[in-house]
Order: sequence, then structure tokens, then C-alpha cells
Amino acid sequence: MKNILLIIPYGGVGGMERLAFNFYKQYISRGYNVKVIKIIQLDSDIVHFGDDEIALSTKDFIQMLFINRLYFYCKIPLLIHKIIKKNKISHSISFGDMTNLFSSLSFSKEYKIGSIHSFKSIEFKEQNFLNKIFKLAYKTSYFFFDKVVCISQAVRLDLIENCGFKFPKKIQVLYNPHDISEIQNLSKEQLESDFEEQLFQNKVVLFLGRISLVKAPWHLIKSFSLLKNLDNSIKLVFIGDGDIYLTKYLIELTAKFGIEENVVFLGRKSNPYSYLKRASVLAMTSYYEGTPNVIVEAIATGTPIVSSNSTSGLRELMSNKEYIHFNDFISTECGIITPSFYFGSFKIPLDESIINEEIIFSKAISELLNNEDYAIKIEENKVNLLDKFNLEVIASEYISSIS
Repeated sequence: MKNILLIIPYGGVGGMERLAFNFYKQYISRGYNVKVIKIIQLDSDIVHFGDDEIALSTKDFIQMLFINRLYFYCKIPLLIHKIIKKNKISHSISFGDMTNLFSSLSFSKEYKIGSIHSFKSIEFKEQNFLNKIFKLAYKTSYFFFDKVVCISQAVRLDLIENCGFKFPKKIQVLYNPHDISEIQNLSKEQLESDFEEQLFQNKVVLFLGRISLVKAPWHLIKSFSLLKNLDNSIKLVFIGDGDIYLTKYLIELTAKFGIEENVVFLGRKSNPYSYLKRASVLAMTSYYEGTPNVIVEAIATGTPIVSSNSTSGLRELMSNKEYIHFNDFISTECGIITPSFYFGSFKIPLDESIINEEIIFSKAISELLNNEDYAIKIEENKVNLLDKFNLEVIASEYISSIS
């Protein structure tokens, strides 16, 4: 009997939390004993694991005094070790840099698996204390992992070539798995209100994810402002929470571009798939990504995608064939990839004038809104595109030894 421990930082609806929840259900269905550690458990959590959930703190890091936070950081590996020993854990899986670090320092004896979910070389350009510690761990404490999963070949190469990762033989590339049937079933549910049902009777460009600097959503608003000149009935809808100050800036930006009546912020949703299925286009302007889960979810719900080139891993997700290069963008079986918006800084640009990359992004959105071929191509290629994200297969691979 396998006794499995999953370790996640929070209980929101981010990609890592959804991934952990999928693994939890899969392993439970096999009859395994599964426990889940949340480093931080909050009242606002959406992802829950019932009696199998273990919280290390019900107070967020930002609510702790600095000295208390440092003490908590030091205490976490010991707490993990005790939980592993008490529950006779045979395999542990940690999700992301923070939980990887704490797991690697727990000095426990189970089969230990870490996971990397994004392009770290870009993320580490933000020189803060935690990033320096995380990068140091790639050269030191990751020695204690039996396996480190990277979610794409692009992420693997970045880790080795640009981040000084010292243990390449421990790396295995496994795409993030998805419960495709559940996504498709949930996507058929009604929206939460009559207002939202009416809203999605329009053509909707959808942002789905955490509102943060790395998602660079101001580029989406500026690109969308160019569409309004073509069709005033098109709506831009944001689903997700995040940085309240950035959200305030985005609302102000819509007013500056005269599109406040066309942009709606709906906040976080427990079932985002029903909104995704009803959207005309999923739009992403991220500075960097790993292999974003929402891309796979959009394919599963048949929603065309336009994304800036936030990672070469996008082509692994969005195409099984030879993709087509046009002058300004790349056309795939499920949407369009446009030039990157990242120019070396995560800060909001002081200059709010329209840039060329935003013009191209706007043209790509317009192409998807006015060309039904992309929705048809998704349906034709859906099975092949989604095959590499099979939950049952990847869940088994995670806990298997590297051959």
C-alpha cells in the first residue's frame, strides 16, 4: 500500500493547486492513503481535501511579523518530517519552489519528488531574498530529491542551462495532467447569475488566472482597446483575483482608454470552466509561463487561444504538428502565438502608449473572433492534443522511479 503526501503552498485555484487536487483524487481512486499539507490554509481557500488536509498555519505570511515568519520558515521542514513519520509516507510530491525547498530540507526517507512549473531564469531576474534561496537550493538541497519533475522540455533546459541546476540526472519531463472528462462536465454547468449568462451572449475575450505582474494584463487591456473601434459589443472579462493594487490600476487604465463599459472584473470563480467554454477567445499576455494549465483547459472546452510567446513550451502544448509562421505570429491547431511582451522588467511601463506587440496581439484576437476555422480545428485535433495530458498515466509516472 502506497502512502502519499502532497505538499502545496496555498489552497487557491492556481495551476499547482488544481494539479495537486487532480493527483489527490486519482490516488484516492486507486485505494492509496493520501495526505495533503497546505503550508498556509485560509478561510478563502477553494481547494479542499477534507480530513486528509493538514494545515501548518492559518495565518498568511504577510500577516506574520518578520521574526515570526523567519521562525516559521525554519520550523516547516521539521513539521513535514514529523507528518511523514507519523503517517508512514512512502512517497511525497511537492509543488513549486517554496514547498520543494521545505521538503528537500525535511531529511525524511520516503521517495521524494519535487516539481518545477515555470521558467525560472526569468523569474529569478527579480532579485529578492526568497529567489536567491530557491536558486541556491538548485545547487544544494535538491540533492535529497529522488526525482524532480519539469513540466516541459523547455523548462528542463532552462533549469539546467540558465539556473545552475546541479542534478540533471534526477530530472524527468512530465506534462501537467488534467482530468479532461471532469473539465468538460463542469464546463456544461450554468453560470452563477443571470447577469453573467447575459454577458456571455456577447463575443467575450477572457482572461483567466491570477492577476499579477508576471501575467502583464495591462497589455491585454491596451490590445483590447484597439478592438473596441471595430465592434463595441465585444467584452473583455477578467476571472481571477490577485494583486488588489494592480487590479485598481487596470480599472483606471480601462477608463483612460475609454473601454470601461466593455471590461468586466468578475473575481475568482470556483468553476471557471463554464465561463471558459462560453468565451470566444482565451487571451494571455504573460511575461513568462511554464506550460500553463489554462491552455489545456481551453483546448478541452473548445475555446480558441491567443497567447504571447511566454515560453517555447507553448508550442509543445498548442501543436502536435508543424505550426505555421506568419510575419507577425505563429498559427497552431488551437490558436495563435504572438511575440513576447517581456523586455527585461516585470514593472508596469510608465509609458502607456500602444506598442507594436499590442497591435499584433489585437490583430490575433480579431482573427480568432472572426474566423471560425480555429474552433473547428480544435475539435478536429482535440483528442491528439490532449492525449499527452492523460491524468492516469502521468500520476503513475510521478511516483515511479526514473528508468
